[in-house]
Amino acid sequence: QLQLVESGGGLVQPGGSLRLSCEASGFTLEHYAIGWFRQAPGKERDGVSCISSRGSADYADSVKGRFTISRDNAKNTVYLQMSSLKPEDTAVYYCNIDVWKRGWPPSRDAYWGQGTQVTVSS
Repeated sequence: QLQLVESGGGLVQPGGSLRLSCEASGFTLEHYAIGWFRQAPGKERDGVSCISSRGSADYADSVKGRFTISRDNAKNTVYLQMSSLKPEDTAVYYCNIDVWKRGWPPSRDAYWGQGTQVTVSS
């Protein structure tokens, strides 16, 4: 069974740091691109960062220079290091993998973790 499990969230003061983890089971992460998303109360789920199977990373403008995504293929885990946290970073953070199926028309299965709450508040 394919599964993603996030951890590392919590309560942190503005300016603080947290490191989120996304551990995969049932498949080998190194073959896939992985994304981090977040959803604040009453808002849409938005992309935060993603990392390709080759390790190239992209970030939302709102987190550039503050967040760093990385992967440890030996541990089958992807990380999101968050620094200089702001109250507007408060959200539930999710990791995601899309697995494209063979055949036509193109289709995919989307896998999501259960999410981890990040609260930035003084």
